[in-house]
Amino acid sequence: MMDELKEEEIVNKVGGRFKLSTLIQKRMVALNTGARPLVDIKGGDKLATVLQEIIQDKIYLDLEGNIQTRPTEAFDGEAQPYGTPGATADE
Repeated sequence: MMDELKEEEIVNKVGGRFKLSTLIQKRMVALNTGARPLVDIKGGDKLATVLQEIIQDKIYLDLEGNIQTRPTEAFDGEAQPYGTPGATADE
């Protein structure tokens, strides 16, 4: 889990260490207040869940610093938002 934080790939994907720490912190708050995880991680470690969400391009920070989710393809082929607060289907 912590190996992902040592990789520059995740830092570059988010846009820097400050943005990475902000994204992790905001997503941890969301998970702790009842948001559903966007990836299936065994063991229930929320930090590992957040890191996998970032690595799999499930979440990102918008220009105002808010967490956004990327739409996913539903089984019928339609894009669906993930249901996280602030998520939009057109991003």
